[in-house]
Amino acid sequence: MFLARVRSARLPLFSDQGLCDGTSGAIGERDEMNGFDRGYEIPGVLWRRDPAGDDVPLVLDSPHSGSIYPEDFSFCCPLPILRRAEDAFVDELFEAAPEYGATLIAAVFPRSYLDVNRAADDLDPGLLAAAWPKHPALRPVTRVGLVRRYAQPGIPIYDRKLHPNDVLARIERYHTPYHRALDEACDRLHGEFGAVWHVNCHSMPSTGNRKLGRKGEHGDFVLGDRDGTTCEPEFTEFVARTLRGRGYEVRVNDGYKGVEIVRRQGRPGERRHSLQIEIDRALYMDQRTLEKNAGFDQVKADLAALLEALRGFIAARV
Repeated sequence: MFLARVRSARLPLFSDQGLCDGTSGAIGERDEMNGFDRGYEIPGVLWRRDPAGDDVPLVLDSPHSGSIYPEDFSFCCPLPILRRAEDAFVDELFEAAPEYGATLIAAVFPRSYLDVNRAADDLDPGLLAAAWPKHPALRPVTRVGLVRRYAQPGIPIYDRKLHPNDVLARIERYHTPYHRALDEACDRLHGEFGAVWHVNCHSMPSTGNRKLGRKGEHGDFVLGDRDGTTCEPEFTEFVARTLRGRGYEVRVNDGYKGVEIVRRQGRPGERRHSLQIEIDRALYMDQRTLEKNAGFDQVKADLAALLEALRGFIAARV
């Protein structure tokens, strides 16, 4: 199947419109990606792009850059506030990955609808309108969880509670296939090469004003390996050194250690290495309008240089 690229339609962000009428709009339009004849998509859920040439055992995924809002979302908060949860443009920042032999996977639905970087049992019972089935049993919820209750503090996403069957349907349609696609890509490469490296790609809100020379509280990039448990230290160190060589301030496990995806994928004892990367949004976009800023092309070029360096790093190890 030819792979279609989903690009977000940048809607006005200064409306107070919420969708309390039982509908949700599909945000986005499609245009074709040329030059890659391998890959697939699950409409409304995810796409995968494979390298056209020689593979290296490198997989990247962007689980939070989706902006196609499912029709059954029926949120009741202002859309501009809800959209601030998106890791806007992260999939595009890394879109050169197949040129360097890597596989790239991205979700197209928003994390505010369902967060695939949370476990399927990480759910707040207070969100539910009825008793949750015994299987799977719920565990203590994290700060945000699988399905968010609030767009930001004091602003609920829903004007109702959700039926457990509706949440289970989201898990089946979105969470399960996303993790299956990521597992299959990593398993195939591990089987072929005896090792696989995975980068989980995100952006982080910035509290700094770069126009005034102030960075966000976590610098430019944060790398997370769950305190050295999800990948070999050489992998984290190599990525940090490469980005610092491009002039960026890089921190490790500082505020962002990695969550469910790197926990699932990272088993360094089996030569399965998984690293989370967070990019300060102010480097490449206006956080208020969700538009690219003047720094976007430079960040994208620097990430392409990182991908090229990773190809060499991995080639020397397989």
